[in-house]
Amino acid sequence: MAHAPKAISATTEAAREAAARLTLEDKAVLTTGASWWTTAAFPHAGIPEIRLSDGPHGLRLQNDERADHLGINGSAPATCFPPAVTLASSWDAELAERVGRALGRECLAHGVHVLLGPGVNIKRSPLCGRNFEYFSEDPFLSGVLGAAWVKGLQAQGVGASLKHFAANNQENGRMSVSSDIDPRTLHEIYLSAFRRVVTEAGPWTVMCAYNRLNGVHSSENRRLLTELLRDAWGYEGVVVSDWGAVVDRARSLAAGLDLEMPSSSGLGPARLVEAVNSGEIEEGMLDVSAARVAELALKVTAHADPDADYDREAHHALAHEAATRGAVLLKNDNELLPLDPGADTRIAVLGEFARTPRYQGAGSSKVTPTQLDDALTALALAAPSARIDFAAGFPVDDPQGDVAALREEAVRTARAADVVLLFLGLPPSYESEGYDREHLELPSEQTELLAAVTEANPNTVVILANGGVVRLAGWIDRVPAVLEGWLLGQAGGTATADLLFGSANPSGRLAETIPLRLADTPAFADWPGERGHARYGEGVFVGYRHYDTRELDVSYPFGHGLSYTTFEYTDLRVTRSDTGLDVTVAITNTGPRAGHEVVQVYTRAIGSQVRRPVRELRAFAAVPLAPAETRDVTLSIARADLAHFDIGAGSWLVEGLDHGVDVGASSRDIRLTATVTIDGDVHDDALDADSTVGAWRAHPVGGPAIERLLERMRKTMGAAYPQEGSPRYRMIADMRLSQLAKLPIVPLDFDDVEALLAEVRHESPGASRTELPRRS
Repeated sequence: MAHAPKAISATTEAAREAAARLTLEDKAVLTTGASWWTTAAFPHAGIPEIRLSDGPHGLRLQNDERADHLGINGSAPATCFPPAVTLASSWDAELAERVGRALGRECLAHGVHVLLGPGVNIKRSPLCGRNFEYFSEDPFLSGVLGAAWVKGLQAQGVGASLKHFAANNQENGRMSVSSDIDPRTLHEIYLSAFRRVVTEAGPWTVMCAYNRLNGVHSSENRRLLTELLRDAWGYEGVVVSDWGAVVDRARSLAAGLDLEMPSSSGLGPARLVEAVNSGEIEEGMLDVSAARVAELALKVTAHADPDADYDREAHHALAHEAATRGAVLLKNDNELLPLDPGADTRIAVLGEFARTPRYQGAGSSKVTPTQLDDALTALALAAPSARIDFAAGFPVDDPQGDVAALREEAVRTARAADVVLLFLGLPPSYESEGYDREHLELPSEQTELLAAVTEANPNTVVILANGGVVRLAGWIDRVPAVLEGWLLGQAGGTATADLLFGSANPSGRLAETIPLRLADTPAFADWPGERGHARYGEGVFVGYRHYDTRELDVSYPFGHGLSYTTFEYTDLRVTRSDTGLDVTVAITNTGPRAGHEVVQVYTRAIGSQVRRPVRELRAFAAVPLAPAETRDVTLSIARADLAHFDIGAGSWLVEGLDHGVDVGASSRDIRLTATVTIDGDVHDDALDADSTVGAWRAHPVGGPAIERLLERMRKTMGAAYPQEGSPRYRMIADMRLSQLAKLPIVPLDFDDVEALLAEVRHESPGASRTELPRRS
C-alpha cells in the first residue's frame, strides 16, 4: 500500500531549489562520490560536502589518502563498542539506543555526517564471515534493536545507513551471487527487519547490497529500491550504494539509487549525462536524486559542530556496560561461577586471548580503540588476594608457533591451580568481511589444549571469543562452566573479570541458536550455492524456526542464558484490542542477587492454512530486578506482527485463528502459555470455478458459502459421503470445484457454482461473469 505524501519541509524545498541551480553535469557529479568518503560540494548552489564513514560498532574514520573499505589501513582512535553480535545478546533496545547516541557524539566530534550502519541482515547460516556485524537470526529482534540504534544515532544529527539491502547473507561471491528467495520468505525473514527500521526509525540513508536478488543486481532492482522501499514503506531518504556495488550507473538511477559511492573516477557522472542526452533516462529522474542528496547534505551539516567533543571515559564505561550485558553464561554446573574475589586462590589463566584480546571483527568495521582492556590484567585487579599464573597455551594465527611447548606449559600451570580460566575462540583469520567460514570448529590446537587441561584440572571455566557460533558438542561435556563472550569491544577484558568474579551478574541471552553440528543448520544443503545462485530452499524456517519446528536437538536454543540468580514467572494475562495484544506477566527474582531477566513472548498460529514455524518471537524485554522483587511486565504485540505474507494476495494477512501466546526464558524454556482468538483480515482471494474445494473452504467469504453446498452433499449422499479428514475427503479437497460439479454422483451443478462465484464477488446470482456448461 502506497503511503500518502508528507508535507514538504523547509529543508526539502531548499534542497529542490539548490538542485535546480545545477547543470546536468553538476547533478551527475552530485549523485556520485567525490572521493572515497565524501560527496561533491557546490557552493554556488548552497550544497555542502558531506563525509561518510564506516561503522557500525565504532567510528572508523580514515583520511582519503589511506582510504579503504576492507580494514587494511588504520583509522583515527574511537570507542570500539561491542559489535552487533554482542549488543544483540543484551536483548535491550534502550542500551542499543544509548550506544547509537554515543556513536553520534563521536561522529560530530570528528566531523562525520553519516555512519555506515546498522547491519540488520539475517544470520541465515552461522558460517557467514560477517555475522559479527549482524544482530540475529530473528528479524523481529534485529529490527527492534536496529531501529533503536538508528534513533539514538540520528538524535545527534548524524545520519544512519541501514545495510545491506537486501538478502546479503553470505560473503562468498557477495559481489555477484543471486539470492534466490520465494516471496513469502523474502518478506517475512529477509525484508522484515529493514521494513521495521525504515518505518519506525526513518534512517536518513539506506545502503543497497552487492548481491543480486532473484537475478537482479540490488543496485538496479527497481522492485526493491522503489516499489518496496519508497512506495510500500514510505521511505523518503537517500539510497546509497555499497562501495563499488553499482554495475551500470544509469540503470541504478532508474531503479532508485540516488548516490553512487565512492568516486568512480568520472565514469558514473559521464554515464548519467550520456543516458540523459540519449533519452535513455529522463532528466527528471536525476533531478529527484540530486534533490535527495542535496537535502541530506543540508540536513546533516545543519547539525555539524566544530566544537563538539565527547567524554572518552564515559564512552568506555558504556562499552563496558554493553560488554557485560552481552556476554552469555551458557553453562554453570554446581555453581562454579562466580569465583570469590577475596579468596586466597591459585588461578591458572590460559589462552593467548586473555592477554591479547579478540574484541572485534575484521574488515570495514575494524576500529582503532581509544583504549583496550585485556582480561589478564583485569583479573589480577579484580582478585588481589589470588595468585594468578598465565600461560599462552596456543599461538594465534601463527603457523610457526611451537604448539607442543605452549600446551605443555599450560598443562603444568593448570595442574598447579585451584581453578582454570581457559580463554578460547576464533583467530582473526577465521572470520571477516569478504569470506565465509568453512566449518564451525575451534582450531584443533585449542580443542587439544582443552582436552589436556581438563584432564589435568577438571575445575575449568571456558571463556569464548568469537564473532560467529562455534560448535560446542564434542568438548563442552568436559568443562563445568562456559561463558560465551562473543566479541566484547575495547572494555571486554574488564567486563569478563566482573562477570567471572560476580561484581556483574550475567544477563545475556543467545540471539542465535548454537547447533550440535553444521549438518543440522537450516541452509546446510544450499550453502553457499552454485553457479552464481544461492537458493534459499529452507524458506521461512531459519534459525530457531528451523530447529524448534523440526524438533532438532541443539547445544543451546535461541534465547538461552543463565544467571547467578533465579526468576519465577506467574500470572499471565493476555488482553486483545483492535491494535493487537497486551501480554502481562509477573516476574519475581527468587534468588540472592540483583539481575536482568529477558522475558520473551512467542506466538503460535494454531491451524494456519500455511506452514508456519512452531513459534515466533513477537515481544521481549530485559527486566532489572532486585532480590525478592516482583514486577508486572507488559509487552505489546502489534496485530500486524501476527500476519504472514500471503503469496496469493501479494500482501500481509492476519488469519482468523486461535493464537498461542508462549512466555518464557528461551524458545524452548516456555514458562506460561495462553490462547487468544484473533479475528482475521477480510481477504478476497481470486476464486473461480477452477479453484479447489480446499481453497474455497479456506476463503473467508467462499468458505461459509461452500459449506452450505457441502452440507447438502452430506445429506444427499449419506454414508457415501467421506468422513472429515479421511483420505477420500482430502481427495475431494484437492478437486477443482468445476470438476466436482461434473461428477454425476455429486448433487451439484453449474448453477450452484455460479451462485458461489456471485457470492464471493458480492453480486446477485444472476450477474455471474462466468459462462459455465450445463449438465444435461
